[in-house]
Amino acid sequence: MKTMMVRNMAAALALGAAGCLCMSVADADEQAGEVQAACAELPSHAQLHAALTAARDQMNGGFNLDMWGTLVNRDGIVCAVAFTGSDRGSQWPGSRVISAQKANTANAFSLPQLSLSTANLFSAVQPGGSLYGLQASNPVNTRVAYRGESKLYGTPDDPMTGGKIGGVNVFGGGLALYNAKHVLIGAVGVSGDSSCADHNIAWRTRHNLVLDFVPAGVSGEPSKPDNIVYDITPAPGLELGVSPSGWGHAFCTAAAKTIAGGLPAVR
Repeated sequence: MKTMMVRNMAAALALGAAGCLCMSVADADEQAGEVQAACAELPSHAQLHAALTAARDQMNGGFNLDMWGTLVNRDGIVCAVAFTGSDRGSQWPGSRVISAQKANTANAFSLPQLSLSTANLFSAVQPGGSLYGLQASNPVNTRVAYRGESKLYGTPDDPMTGGKIGGVNVFGGGLALYNAKHVLIGAVGVSGDSSCADHNIAWRTRHNLVLDFVPAGVSGEPSKPDNIVYDITPAPGLELGVSPSGWGHAFCTAAAKTIAGGLPAVR
């Protein structure tokens, strides 16, 4: 773990076309220890992989695809990235960064007393919505997203680990993480299937990690406060329709909707 952090911190500080490292190994080692401490409250890569795989292997109302998953801490630092397939090409390559965006979004727009899932933001960011334009804020840090060797993606040495990823994603798959003391410690993001299936998989991943002590949300379901909301109805002149609650998500499949209704209650 320490070697991984040293590598990632050194890569983050590489400057110039020649790739000159402007930090000594000793300094990188010290900062790597700081990042490791920052991630101490979150699950390990192995724990994320196990929880994500168990969630992906259930029926989720999507295309039965393999998934990427990312954990970030409360400061938006990437702490683990994992995938469920046999190798990094077994799931959509683009979903690696999307999973990190979703984790960042759920963390960035949740509070100790109120959780907002990325699914809850879908309607609010549409033209005329109360949060229109949010999706263009907090852009992805491309130097963190695409640095390092591709062969390390999704491993304990994923080059995103230790960096602040940024990014805002406004469809299902991102959930804030609350520990048994009801403390908000970061978020999980998953991507690789339909947005509705992503939400179901993220929900089960969080449940498997026992980090779903959620205080409150906007879903209207006391036992599932930040669950996906399916209340968008057709409206004249509006292609997407209207969400009476303001927190509705696009409909994907009847199966995904049914599964969402039967997800485990938060603790």
